[in-house]
Amino acid sequence: MLNLGRMKKYGHAIVVGASSGLGAEIARQLAATGCRVAAVARRAERLESLARESANITIYPHDATDYASVPLLFQRIAQEIGGLDLVVFAAGVMPEVAVGEYDFEKDRQIVEVNVLGAVAWLNEAALRFQSTGHGTIVGIGSVAGDRGRMKQPVYNASKAFLHTYLEALRNRVARHGVTVVTIKPGPMDTEMTAGMHLRSAMSAEEAARRTLARAETGGEKYLSAKHRLAFAVIKRIPSWIFRRLNV
Repeated sequence: MLNLGRMKKYGHAIVVGASSGLGAEIARQLAATGCRVAAVARRAERLESLARESANITIYPHDATDYASVPLLFQRIAQEIGGLDLVVFAAGVMPEVAVGEYDFEKDRQIVEVNVLGAVAWLNEAALRFQSTGHGTIVGIGSVAGDRGRMKQPVYNASKAFLHTYLEALRNRVARHGVTVVTIKPGPMDTEMTAGMHLRSAMSAEEAARRTLARAETGGEKYLSAKHRLAFAVIKRIPSWIFRRLNV
């Protein structure tokens, strides 16, 4: 059984990308603590299924690429759920890209969701929390953003962008009492990674538990000590050697 005893208690939260995987599990675990959760995602039928699990979950169907609607939707959600303490951006896409494939439509989809969608939502979160003097922003990055791997150039770049953007937000709003957390999961067993045959993939339930535990303090957080140590080394490998690793 999941142990929620040590998790910080949030009263009101928005989780963007809550229809499946890590986002859905974060919404579940927050709701289990009594938090009022606004679950935001494109797939309405998935959200409806999630809402049936808990009276603490209110759903808001939304396409992350509909940037123009975000400011008013953000304000509406904060009003309807009675406040806001936490915003989690967990939306993301990673279409299959073959080695040697250059597909601009796939690349644009990655940038539109992973980059522009994140900025549209988290700018609003930063603005609100800066004015209220409290709040936590969590962005779901990836270890894939730590180096430029040959197999997923634009996905890697989208996560590297998110990491740098979150660092800049952290430096901007920390003086106002706002916490900004960059989560860097490794391989996870989710719908997005189905068929990739990942070794030692972490369950979404465990990844969500670790994400929420690490959300109490700012900074960049790996979800496992193994990845923290491994990427401390990987980030220091000279580019000409990294290129030969064929990863």
